[in-house]
Amino acid sequence: MNPTFAVVDIETTGTNPKTDRIIQIGCILIENNQIVGRYATDVNPGQPIPKQIINLTKISPYQVKKAPYFEDIAWTIYHLLSETTFVAHNIHFDYQFLNEEFIRCGLPPLEIPGVDTVELAQIFLPTETSYRLNDLAERFGFEHENPHQALSDAEVTANLLLYIKETAQQLPLITMEKLLELSGATSYQTGQFIAYLLEMMRKNPQVLVDDLQIVHGIALRKKENKLFETPLFTNHYPKTKKEKQSFFYTKMEYRKSQQRLMNLIYQHFTEGTEKNLFIEASTGMGKTIGYLFPLSFIATPQNPVIVSTASILLQQQLMEEDLPKLNAILPCPLQGVIIKGKHHYIDLQRFKVTLDKPLRQKQYTLYQMRILVWLTQTQTGDLGELNVLQAGHLLFDEIRHRGVEFLLVNQPFYEEDFLRYLYKKMNQSNLLVVNHAFLAQETQRNQPLLPASDYLIIDEAHHLPEIVEKVSNQFVDTEKFQRLIKSYQDEGQLFNQIENLFANHIEANHLFDLYQEELIEIYTLQEEIIAAKFKEQPVKVTHILQHEQWLASKDVHKLEKKLFLYYDEALFLQERLLALSLNLQEQWLERDKIIFGKLVSLFSEMTLQAQMMKKWFYAWESQYVHKIYLYASQNTARLELIDLAATLLPQTSWYPRYKKIVYLGGTLTVPRQPHYFAQRLGITAQKVRTFPSEFDYQLQAKFYVVDEEVALKDLDYESYVTYLTRSITTLLKKNEQSALVLFTSHEVLQDVYARMHLHFLENGREILAQGIGGSRERLLRRFKHSKGSILFGADSFWEGVDLPGDSLELIIVTRLPFEHPSRKMIEAKTRYFSEQRLNYFKQEALPKVSLKLRQGLGRLIRSRKDQGVFILLDSRILDAPYGKQLQQALPKSLPIERVSLSEARDATCKFLNSKENNEKTFKKQ
Repeated sequence: MNPTFAVVDIETTGTNPKTDRIIQIGCILIENNQIVGRYATDVNPGQPIPKQIINLTKISPYQVKKAPYFEDIAWTIYHLLSETTFVAHNIHFDYQFLNEEFIRCGLPPLEIPGVDTVELAQIFLPTETSYRLNDLAERFGFEHENPHQALSDAEVTANLLLYIKETAQQLPLITMEKLLELSGATSYQTGQFIAYLLEMMRKNPQVLVDDLQIVHGIALRKKENKLFETPLFTNHYPKTKKEKQSFFYTKMEYRKSQQRLMNLIYQHFTEGTEKNLFIEASTGMGKTIGYLFPLSFIATPQNPVIVSTASILLQQQLMEEDLPKLNAILPCPLQGVIIKGKHHYIDLQRFKVTLDKPLRQKQYTLYQMRILVWLTQTQTGDLGELNVLQAGHLLFDEIRHRGVEFLLVNQPFYEEDFLRYLYKKMNQSNLLVVNHAFLAQETQRNQPLLPASDYLIIDEAHHLPEIVEKVSNQFVDTEKFQRLIKSYQDEGQLFNQIENLFANHIEANHLFDLYQEELIEIYTLQEEIIAAKFKEQPVKVTHILQHEQWLASKDVHKLEKKLFLYYDEALFLQERLLALSLNLQEQWLERDKIIFGKLVSLFSEMTLQAQMMKKWFYAWESQYVHKIYLYASQNTARLELIDLAATLLPQTSWYPRYKKIVYLGGTLTVPRQPHYFAQRLGITAQKVRTFPSEFDYQLQAKFYVVDEEVALKDLDYESYVTYLTRSITTLLKKNEQSALVLFTSHEVLQDVYARMHLHFLENGREILAQGIGGSRERLLRRFKHSKGSILFGADSFWEGVDLPGDSLELIIVTRLPFEHPSRKMIEAKTRYFSEQRLNYFKQEALPKVSLKLRQGLGRLIRSRKDQGVFILLDSRILDAPYGKQLQQALPKSLPIERVSLSEARDATCKFLNSKENNEKTFKKQ
C-alpha cells in the first residue's frame, strides 16, 4: 500500500454520478503521519445547484460562477491522486463519482487503492453512537469550522484517519491478526490498510499492557473485582440543614426541596411500618441525588437498595452522571451496578465458535471485527455498548447469552464469562440499578434474579403501569412457529445437526424423532382449529373476541383436547432429552454444545407457548383481552392475551419481597382523583406527597390553544393530515427556534413529514422524524446540535427528552393524547372497569391524558433559565365537558390562551424573540 494518503471529499449537485456534477473538491495529503499538502477548489458544475444543496453546503451559484469547470482541472487532480492511497469517509460515493467525471473528461478511471474511514471507524471505534463525520468531529474535538465544505470535511477525515491509525496500533497483535483474517469483507482496499498497520506493529512489537489478557485466542480486558468496603464506623445520617451543608459545601448546590426529599426518604425506610410511599417530585429538583444520598447511609450488599427506572438510557444516566457526583461527597461511596436481562450480554464461547467457522457475509464479518476490538475495552460484555441499530442481526442472535445454566465449568471462557461476573458484582454492591421491564419480568422467572431487600425505589414511577402491562402481554404467532419448525427440518439445519449429535445414542435418537413428530402435529392442529373457528372472518385485521363469540363459533373441542395432549407430550420429551444430554455433553465439541443450546432455546419457547395457548383458549375472565390477527392464509394467526389486571402489584411475585417501596415521578397526581396512581397499582389509597415546581411558568412559558373552528372529529383522514400540514407549516415558517412536534399517531406523523420535509429542507431547515433516519438517541443528538431544527415525535418523545435552554423552545401538540385502541378494546376495558365499579373514561382514559399533557409540557421547561411556548392544535381542552379537568392538571401559574393560527404564530415569535422578556426572566431568578 502506498504510504502517501490522499484524503478526499467532494461536494456535488446530487448523488447520481451520471447526471450530477462536482461543485467543490478538497484533498489533504498525508505522509509519515503528517499532513504535507492541501488542495481545494470550487468547480463550476455547468448546471443549476438545487436549493437544498445550497442550504447544506453554503455553496452558491454566484460562488462557482467564475470557478473552473471540472474539465479544466481534471488532469491536475488525476495527477495529484496518482501514486497515492485514496481515502474518503464513505469511499463508495467519492471514488465512484470522481471516476465517472474522469471518464467523462476522457481520462482513464483511477485504479489506486482505496480506504474507507467509515468502516475503519466502525471497527476501531466500536462504541460510537454515530459515524457521521460531523458527529465524530465533535466527539474527538477535531476542528470543523465549515461542515459540508470539501476542504473542511477532508481535513476532519484526515485527522480521523490519523486518530484511527494511532488507536489501532495500541491493540494487541493477536487482535490485529484476527482482524486481518476477517478483513476480506471490507470495502475497496481497507483490508490492505489493516495489513499495513499490522506490518508496522510487527516491526516494533509492544508488550501486552497490564489490563489486557489473552484467553483462547481472544484479547480481553481484565475485569475489576472490587470488593465492597465496609465502613469501620457507623455513619450518622445528617438530618439537619447544617449537617447536610457540611457534605455539600461547594461541591454541589444546596436545594431546600431536595433536602426535604432526603429526610422523607430516610424516615420512610427507617421509621414506621407503612410499606408504600408515593412522591411527586418536579423536574429540576435533583430527585436522584435526593433519594440516593439517604440510602447511602443504610444500604449494604446484604441488604442493597434496588433502584428501578424507566429505561436502559436512564439506568446509564444514573450510573454515569448522578452516582459519580454523589460519591464525590460521601464518606462511604455507593457501589453500584447496572443489571439487565441475560440476552443483553455476549457469550464469549458462542462468539468464539462464530470465529472458528466464519460466515462469509459482509455485515456479519464487520460486526465480528468490531466486537474483537470492543472486547479489549469492555468490562461488562453488555452488547448495548456497541450502539448497533441492527441488534436483531443474525450474529447477535448467535452470540447473545442464554444464561449461566448453559455454561460448563470446563469451557475456556467459563472464568471470564460476563454474566457470571455480573452476578459476582451484584454480591459486592449495595446499589442495584434495573429498569421497570426487568423488574416486571421477575414474575415470569422460575427463580428471581434480584435479592429480597428492605429498600426498593421505583423512579419514573408514572411509567411503571404501562411497562408492567406490556411485559405481561403474551402472544403466539402460529405462522412464525410453523416457518421456524420447517426451517429447522431443512437439510443441514438444526434438526439435522441434532440427529448427528444423537447418532450413536439409540434412545436419544428415538425420542428426538418423536419430538419432531409432536411439533408437526402441533402446528397442523393449530392450523385446523384456526381454519375451523375463523373461516368466515376477514383476514389481515385484528379481532378482539368475547367468550360468547368463542363459544358460538364452530365447536372444535376434540381438536383442542388433542392439541394440548401433543403439547404435554412434547414437554415431557423435552425433559427426557435434557436428562439424557447431561451425560452426552462430555463427548461433544464446543460447536456441538452451541448447537444443542439452540435446541434448548426451542424447548424454552415451547414451554412458554404451551402455557400461553392454554391460557388463551381457557382464561375468559374479564381481566383478559383475547386478540387474534388472521393472516391471509386464514389458517395461521397471531394470538395475543392482554391482562388488564397485570398492573396490580400485590399479585406479582416480586412485590412481597421488598419490605418498603418508594414511588417517585414527575406526574403522579391527577385532578379530582388523589388516589388514582395507587389504585391503578392495586394498592390501598395512598396520599401522594408533592414537591411543587420551582419554575415561574407565568414568566417562563406560554400555552396557546389554536381554535380555527375546525371540528377534528368531523375531518376524514386526508383532510386532517392537510389541516396539520398547513397549521404546522404556518407556525414554523416565521418561528425559527428549535421545535418539537408531538403526534399521537405514527401514520399521521409520517404522512405530515412526507408533505413538509422537502419544502423546509430547501429553505435550510431539516425535519427529523421518529421512525425515519435513526434511533431515538441519534435523532435527539442531531436535534440538539442543529440550530433551528424540527423534530417530529410520538410515544416516547412525550416523556424523557432532556433538552434544556435553547435546544428546545417550542412544542406543538397536534392532538390531545388519548389512546387509540380499537373500539372493541375500549369496550373490553370498559367492561373490566365496570366490574370494579369504576368508569373507564373518567378513571383511566382521562387521567392518562392529563399525565401525558404534563409530561409534554415538562419537555419544555427543564430549568429556571428555560423559556418556551406550548401550542395545542386541539380546542377540546377548552370546549369539551372534560376540558376543565385537563386544565387543572397544568401548572396554576400557566395561563391558557385561545388564539387563531396566525395569532399563535405571531405571539410565539414575539415571546421567544423578546429581549425584554429574557431580561425579566433572569432578573426574577
